[in-house]
Amino acid sequence: MPQLARLVQIVARLRAPDGCPWDREQSMASMAPHLLEEAFEAVDAIQAGQEDGICEELGDVLMNVVLIAQIAGEAGRFDVERVARGIGDKLIRRHPHVFANLAVSGSEQVLANWERIKQQEKAADAARAKGVLSGVPAALPALLRAYRIGEKAARVGFDWPDPAGPRAKVDEELAELDRALAQGDPAAVQQELGDVLFSLVNLARHAKVNPEMALRATMDKFVRRFAHVEERLGERMGTADLAEMDRLWNEAKLAEK
Repeated sequence: MPQLARLVQIVARLRAPDGCPWDREQSMASMAPHLLEEAFEAVDAIQAGQEDGICEELGDVLMNVVLIAQIAGEAGRFDVERVARGIGDKLIRRHPHVFANLAVSGSEQVLANWERIKQQEKAADAARAKGVLSGVPAALPALLRAYRIGEKAARVGFDWPDPAGPRAKVDEELAELDRALAQGDPAAVQQELGDVLFSLVNLARHAKVNPEMALRATMDKFVRRFAHVEERLGERMGTADLAEMDRLWNEAKLAEK
């Protein structure tokens, strides 16, 4: 039996009247956080580069997809076959350079064509017609959502021509943040800090750096160096002065290099 078909059967058995109580209690809404969590665990495994871990975490993501489709199928809404058929049809439609005779110059034109075809599809169905940015999930982590919003706006021409534009915008927004900090207005500080972060995301996009991945890498680096400080200080952690902790931090930094 093909393994995907076997997985579908296993999930259906778990949802059967005499199946697993936990699986039977789930709804699409209750499964949404699990799907998000498993997706992040898959990203962690991919970054760690561990083949077995990647395979396992992708399996967890796939199981969540199949279970949600099973729940929907039981309600007479859709099933995993419809999910697979829909994404297969979409991939064919949106890759005319592969499945038709359209010539493209590179990946940037592929992305532009994807967005153009997507908008044409939505415009053809007035009931589904939405704005350019409507396809960016609100549940995405803020940095990733900002990155995707910038990407989509850029594909319809709303963007700077080169990195100099977003770099200048960072300075402009930092100056506005400084003024808000000087005024001591928490609401203004929050607004201006958000503008700074969004400007940095746009700069990252122009530099072809994913800001979510960049920040994750920096946080991992911070955790490693802080662990070194904790290990060296031992029981004195929490009572040592900042100068000593900073010295140990730099020690960890030099050791990494």
